[in-house]
Amino acid sequence: MIYQLFDYICTMKKIEDVILFQIDWTSKVSKQYSQREFNRLGLNITIEQWIILKIISENENLSQKELAEKSLRDPASITRTINILEDKNYLHRNSIKHNARAYHIELTIKGKEFVRKNMNIIKEHRNLSIKGLSVDEIQTLSILLKKIRDNMK
Repeated sequence: MIYQLFDYICTMKKIEDVILFQIDWTSKVSKQYSQREFNRLGLNITIEQWIILKIISENENLSQKELAEKSLRDPASITRTINILEDKNYLHRNSIKHNARAYHIELTIKGKEFVRKNMNIIKEHRNLSIKGLSVDEIQTLSILLKKIRDNMK
């Protein structure tokens, strides 16, 4: 009975009131803001490329498949992004022994320096995103978002 009532209420809302739409909207606004800042600062990198660099910087010996899983991107998109970042000399692929088709993706010295140099910009963006929220609110939001993700698995 309670689920039927909930379903009914959800169908009566405008799209802007649906929590999943709000989550997506918030994510897009955040990425647009960060991309504008990256462009303004002349970083010559996309948000997606930054995410890939950051994931690689946090994980040693990632395969392309693992990188796709961690970044929530499809393998074809990862391949294109890796190619671009390799052309910029931010990362390189190392062959995995006994597997000619797989690679470990690693940051180059230039890539490590780029991540290190620009982490303060990312920290500023993160701080702006939680401006006005208490620690308790941030923890509650994190718990709620995890529950939503778990519900959708």
